[in-house]
Amino acid sequence: MASTILKRTSFSSSSGLRIGGVSLRYFATKVEAGTDIVATAHNVSLQKARNWDEGVSSNFSTTPLKDIFKDKRVVIFGLPGAYTGVCSQQHVPSYKNNIDKFRAEKVDSVICVAVNDPYVMNAWAEKLQAKDAIEFYGDFDGSFHKSLGLEKDLSAALLGPRSQRWSAFVIDGKVKVLNVEENPSDFKVSGAEFILKQI
Repeated sequence: MASTILKRTSFSSSSGLRIGGVSLRYFATKVEAGTDIVATAHNVSLQKARNWDEGVSSNFSTTPLKDIFKDKRVVIFGLPGAYTGVCSQQHVPSYKNNIDKFRAEKVDSVICVAVNDPYVMNAWAEKLQAKDAIEFYGDFDGSFHKSLGLEKDLSAALLGPRSQRWSAFVIDGKVKVLNVEENPSDFKVSGAEFILKQI
C-alpha cells in the first residue's frame, strides 16, 4: 500500500517514486515523523471556529498550538477549503462517521483545519453537523500551513493560497504519522479509515 508516512524534507515537489505501479510524489515539507509541530510552527496560533458575535466577545482571540497539542493524542487533518467538493462530501464525513473508533483508540481530539476564517469554518461545521465530533479551526492567513511546508497554490481553482490535503497523528506535539495526498483533489491517504490503521 502506498503509505505516505513522511520523511520527505530532502525531496523536491517534482521528484517521485513508483511502488507496485503506484506513483508517489514527494513534497518539500518542513515536517516529518518525529517533528515537534509546536516548535516547527512557533509563534503560530489557530482560530477556533465560532460565529462573529463569539469572535467579538472573545476579543478575536486565537489558540496557541501548545494548547491544542500539549499532553494530548490528536488526529488533525487539513484540507483545501470549506464548502469545496471532496472536503464536504468525503473528507470531513470520514472523520465524523468514525469518531467512536478514534475515541476507542484514546484520541483526545480530532481536528479539522483549513485556510479559511473561523466564521466560515463555523458555518460549514454546522452545515455538516460535525461540531460535536470534530474541532474546527481556521488558519486565516495560511501561516500554520506555510510553517509546515503544507501550503498549496490553488489559484487555478479560484481558491488562491490554500493547503495540501493531509492528515497526521500527533502525540504531545510530536508527529507520529503524516499523510499527504499527491493532489488536493485526491482522497486516498488522508481519510479517517487510513489513519486509523496507523494509530
